[in-house]
Amino acid sequence: MTTDLETRAAAARPGAPRRAAPALLGYAAVRALGLVVLALWSEARGTSAYTLLTARWDSLWYTRVAELGYGYEVRLPNGGVHSNLAFFPLLPWLERLAAAVSPLSYADGGFVVSLLASLAAAWGIFAVADHLYGPRAGVCAVLLWAVLPVGIVQSMAYSESLFTALAAWALYAVLTGRWVTAGLLAGLAGLTRPVGLAVVAAVWAAGAAAFLRERAGSSFVGDGSAVPAGGARGDGHAGPPPDAPRTGAPYGAPQQPHSPGVRLRRAAGMLLAPLGAAGYVLWVGARTGDGPLGYLEVQAGWRNGFDGGYAFARFVAGRFTSFPSALAGVALIAGVALVVWLYVLCVRRRQPLPLLVYAGTVTALALCASSYFGSKPRLLMPAFPLLLPLALVLARARTRLLAAGLGAAAAASAAYGAFWLNGSGPP
Repeated sequence: MTTDLETRAAAARPGAPRRAAPALLGYAAVRALGLVVLALWSEARGTSAYTLLTARWDSLWYTRVAELGYGYEVRLPNGGVHSNLAFFPLLPWLERLAAAVSPLSYADGGFVVSLLASLAAAWGIFAVADHLYGPRAGVCAVLLWAVLPVGIVQSMAYSESLFTALAAWALYAVLTGRWVTAGLLAGLAGLTRPVGLAVVAAVWAAGAAAFLRERAGSSFVGDGSAVPAGGARGDGHAGPPPDAPRTGAPYGAPQQPHSPGVRLRRAAGMLLAPLGAAGYVLWVGARTGDGPLGYLEVQAGWRNGFDGGYAFARFVAGRFTSFPSALAGVALIAGVALVVWLYVLCVRRRQPLPLLVYAGTVTALALCASSYFGSKPRLLMPAFPLLLPLALVLARARTRLLAAGLGAAAAASAAYGAFWLNGSGPP
């Protein structure tokens, strides 16, 4: 029988629903504002907000996979081939499941899945931030993610919300020593988007670091920062630096982290993590007859690849050919500089290794992709650890000032999202 003490302890865990409630309510309010503004904006333009959310651009490709399966492709006049094999299967599977168990259409199912997944993502982001820095920083991290300029994508029948939810909870599982859960969630993330490799890399980096620590027989605190004996800091004050993540056993592992059972679960999690991505990529290669590199050929048909950022750099340089477009070029450079600066802050504040590996991989894949330059802000959206340094700053602000600032950001995000989706190109 559960005691009152155990009940209170469960409620105090970073992942507990009651503890996360303020963050989830704030997130829901921001997303509701974005949907209302989109509906009003679209009505004024004579367009359908629901169509923009569920039946345009990538949403159509996902629903076609759900309805018809794989094999659909579009041949372009320039000889390019857009194949639906480029789209990973987890979201279409969930759309098909929703349509099978309810009167929803595939598009409706995608919208519902994204709404639920966005709440799960917000909860996972809160759990990670709360585990490291406390509940106020957790709420700030969630609201920062909600008010991103491209936050409206979180409510679209796209795979970003689903992927972010799986990634956030996988990282939380690593931080708390739940290796098998982390491996399973990483495997599902690998079935959601190509950038699922970032979650796999985070699990493998954390697992490899744990094995190396055991081999070296060294003691370790969970954030990777060194806390001198007796809790004294180098500045003469007691305890760790104020912005350092909370310390503990390696990634929150239970007692006796070096026991055979823990090592076995860690190895199992590491083995499970790449199965989703590897399974789909190998299946595509077998289906196309191009072997293990078949998925890269599919992406090449979309003129997408990884070139180290060369094409993106040329795209940015091309903005400086005339004065009006030069302003866009300056904004792009400033945006990239901001992302890099945030990552440097993450490193300097000694975020746990899995978060650094995950955020760094997502950022590198987004910025160094050779196509779809207008979609880079959306591709960066799952890199939520980049927001944690800002969340720490906001967590120290007065509540009234914090509410005013985030409220203004939410209004600006809602307006930009409505403008963006009613534009000519895909987000």
